Amino acid sequence: MPERISPFAIAVAASLLAASLSGCGTINEKVSAGMGDYIPQWAGGLPADAPPRPGTAQYDAWMKERERQRLMPAADREAAKSDQGKLDPAR
Repeated sequence: MPERISPFAIAVAASLLAASLSGCGTINEKVSAGMGDYIPQWAGGLPADAPPRPGTAQYDAWMKERERQRLMPAADREAAKSDQGKLDPAR
């Protein structure tokens, strides 16, 4: 005859499960932001054309390039966009 599981054991198991799941939501934001760089795009990671992270040298160069393009006349911007499509995304 099967043995009954006590309601107290079920409550303890449910509490442990809830506590462990809530702990996943409080991971350090720097750790979780960094892990997004290593997750493939097909699994929900960063897209290929995502800008670099703020505070890096690549970000400063990317912002300078954006400002340079913003100050260009519109006719020159179209030519720059076609040339930029041939380059790898800034990472």
